[in-house]
Amino acid sequence: MKDYAIVTGASSGIGAATAKLLAANGFHVIAAARRMDRLADLAKSDSNIEIVELDVTNQKSVDALAAKLVGKPVSVLVNNAGGAFDASPIADSDPEIWAKTFDVNVTGAVRMTKAMIPLMKNHGAGHIVLMSSTAGRIAYENGGTYIAAKHGVAAVAGTLRLELSGQPIRVTEIAPGMVKTDEFAVTRFAGDKTKAAKVYEGVAKPLTDADVAETIRWAVMLPEHINIDLLVVRPLAQAAQHKVHRVIE
Repeated sequence: MKDYAIVTGASSGIGAATAKLLAANGFHVIAAARRMDRLADLAKSDSNIEIVELDVTNQKSVDALAAKLVGKPVSVLVNNAGGAFDASPIADSDPEIWAKTFDVNVTGAVRMTKAMIPLMKNHGAGHIVLMSSTAGRIAYENGGTYIAAKHGVAAVAGTLRLELSGQPIRVTEIAPGMVKTDEFAVTRFAGDKTKAAKVYEGVAKPLTDADVAETIRWAVMLPEHINIDLLVVRPLAQAAQHKVHRVIE
């Protein structure tokens, strides 16, 4: 039986790209997300992809998925579900957006990790991947909700690695910089595509969802005694959070 890889937030972007790449490399992928219409299209791309409706902010939804996987060889969990939902300074921010951002990015990952660890232990090996961000390393203006949440994801990864010491379960934090996907920046700016486009203006080659998926594939397919603790990946044009080479004509 093929090893199972669970990918959350698999309906678009990095999640969908990761599901496709892991399936192409021999995993039986459980592609999980809320938008079943998007997942249905994904499933058509590879017979190794099985789709499941999942809301990581709902404990019953997470428990239902875990129950479905009992007895299966679950070896990889990619906690990809997340996102940024505003671009407000802290002084003007909405506490409800803070709560939503934490629930999706941090608590959702904790729910999934807690549910999958017993299955990995039963399988005898596992790898938990947490999707962080360079925002989880360095702060910048007008991104407090997302920055704080991704710092939280980084803290979860570090704590989990210590707590699982001696267990056959690896923990990897992937921290991408500037990634251009169809939805991330548009969602952050409440559907304003003009503002979203400004983020990538003048950057010829930002990272793509496929680029990040490749880093995940590489990390989980290394020999089991090798653990990538943290992988920070940026496009060449982005030397640092505030240092981006742009060519504006």
